[in-house]
Amino acid sequence: MATTMRLEARHVSKTFGSTTVLRDASLEVAPGEIHALIGQNGSGKSTLVKILTGYHAPDAGATISVDGQDLDLPVRWADATDAGVSVVHQDLGLLDHLSVSENIGIGGFPYHRVTRRIDWKAQDAAARRVLDRLDVPIKPKDPVGPLNAMRRAEVAIARALRDQRPGEGLVVLDEATRSLPREELRRFHELLRKVVAEGTSILMVSHNLEEVLELADRVTVLRDGAVAAAGLPTDGLTEHDLARHMLGKTVEAVGREERGTCHTEVAARVDGLCSDTLDGLTFEVGRGEVVGLTGLPGSGFEAVAQLITGGRRPDGGVLTTAVGSLDLSKADVASCMRLGAALVPEKRILEGLAVELSIRDNIAIPSIRRRGRPWHVARRWQEDEARSSIRRLGIRSRSPHMLIKELSGGNQQKVLFAKWLSVEPDLLVLHEPTQAVDVGARVDILRAILETAGRGVGVLLVSIEPSDLAEVCDRILVHGHGGELRELRTADPDEVLHAIYSESALTAGGTPHE
Repeated sequence: MATTMRLEARHVSKTFGSTTVLRDASLEVAPGEIHALIGQNGSGKSTLVKILTGYHAPDAGATISVDGQDLDLPVRWADATDAGVSVVHQDLGLLDHLSVSENIGIGGFPYHRVTRRIDWKAQDAAARRVLDRLDVPIKPKDPVGPLNAMRRAEVAIARALRDQRPGEGLVVLDEATRSLPREELRRFHELLRKVVAEGTSILMVSHNLEEVLELADRVTVLRDGAVAAAGLPTDGLTEHDLARHMLGKTVEAVGREERGTCHTEVAARVDGLCSDTLDGLTFEVGRGEVVGLTGLPGSGFEAVAQLITGGRRPDGGVLTTAVGSLDLSKADVASCMRLGAALVPEKRILEGLAVELSIRDNIAIPSIRRRGRPWHVARRWQEDEARSSIRRLGIRSRSPHMLIKELSGGNQQKVLFAKWLSVEPDLLVLHEPTQAVDVGARVDILRAILETAGRGVGVLLVSIEPSDLAEVCDRILVHGHGGELRELRTADPDEVLHAIYSESALTAGGTPHE
């Protein structure tokens, strides 16, 4: 007897105007499995998820069923939730000023029959039940704001499972693990395995191919709006196999041999950087050199990107470039830029881009004072800079006038990169530049990093991604909870990972960097 699929979508297409973004796509998710949906930005996976959850209406001819029961199309979110479908979004959708119980109850608070007021006693009891089911050691009354990344993710999962009985339902994880450090990611994976062991299904949308192979039972790949591979068992697959399905070709590692000659002149030096998590960090970056900075999650290395570029003020520290020296405890973004330091921040939407403006306007913003005039900004140089960046970084857009909010995540990241390259910095600091971008965009960005260094710019890559660090860095500085920097030179991601998480390996494999 054939197993009834938890989710079955057939002949799903979507056309916007004259553009078809999804063509006759099908997807099956079995009960009690973790099924990954992957593809490059623009491949159609986000559109498919939005159709499944009712945000978009599919073209005629589609069918969608949950546990054998057809849903009316377009999907009404109320019908989807009644069928047991829930979503955990990339930003988790939590409200910091509310309690754990209040966040779990959003969208489904119990009410008193007579007064129609929220029954808080029943709500707290419901929150306690789902937290106990997941073995999450937090209280319903706890505020969400102070919780760490792992606890926040657990609250989001608890809300997704709030109305589901064990063994039922489908949870869609839309890049929901993006913000978790590696150690917490392992614990989150254990939580997901516990959920599916009860029979609940998970549809995981992710750019992280390593995570897909570690966690998913099967994977469906979209390419150019169509299914390139349907329901592949992940056993025996490699990241190169998945990349080949996503791109239709083999993707090679970037490789530092693509670099030009590395200059030995110092581009920037940081002396005595101190904060609540850093104790007198000192390091330098040469011209034409890519230096990686990584470490144990929570050890404080993550803050360095902001502290040396004016985003946050440290307790102490000095930045020195060819222009001069700057007391970082009194610095701001403008003073660091005058010294030649620029930051490509981790949070591209919150900290890096104006999504309602065009590609051209975003790239031009940092240079308007330098290249414009008080009485006339001029447009020609802005147009030229934008078109040059689009060609150089392979930004997929109709024109430089396309709005940032209309671009995929990978292309938004390329625009952010171009924005700060346009100021011609001496030191370019990159914080997690390949986070949540597809495999093709990742290769483009890493190659752009090498090309930037090849022009004599000093690059500091602050990242927890071992593959990125191993592929492009000349040196990697590993920061531990003891505050000491240890230098590593390797092209092997496993060595980077070992250095981060093994104190004994740090002691044996590297020497303190003074």
